[in-house]
Amino acid sequence: MKIAIASDHAGFPLKEVVSEHLQAAGHEIIDFGTNSTASVDYPDYARPAAQAVANSQADRGIVICGTGLGVCMTANKVSGIRGARCTDEYSARMSRRHNDANVLCLGQRVTGVGLALSIVDAWLAEPFEGGRHARRVAKIEASL
Repeated sequence: MKIAIASDHAGFPLKEVVSEHLQAAGHEIIDFGTNSTASVDYPDYARPAAQAVANSQADRGIVICGTGLGVCMTANKVSGIRGARCTDEYSARMSRRHNDANVLCLGQRVTGVGLALSIVDAWLAEPFEGGRHARRVAKIEASL
């Protein structure tokens, strides 16, 4: 799977760990930065990653900041993106199963590394259930 990934300075350390984890699992990574812990503005990184997913340059995206909130708000401004801020595996699985989430939003300061990697794995492995949920996702898309 081709995965767009991005973070701000607060999410940079987790982005690096997640990127290595994904590459070790055989995924292709498109890294939209940032590349250090020097202060930057999260929209400058989350938006291009989300746009790559919306434009089919990547299959899915993962964006990371301190809480996951700012990058989630930014990603969801991009038409066609269904970003989900997940802090546990169950939410990650349900965001895929019922909402067909295509961008996972994580918070470095609120989620430990081990849990974050479990969330990523659960999110990537879970298929979209379709059926009645497809109708609901279509209604989300129609509201844009």
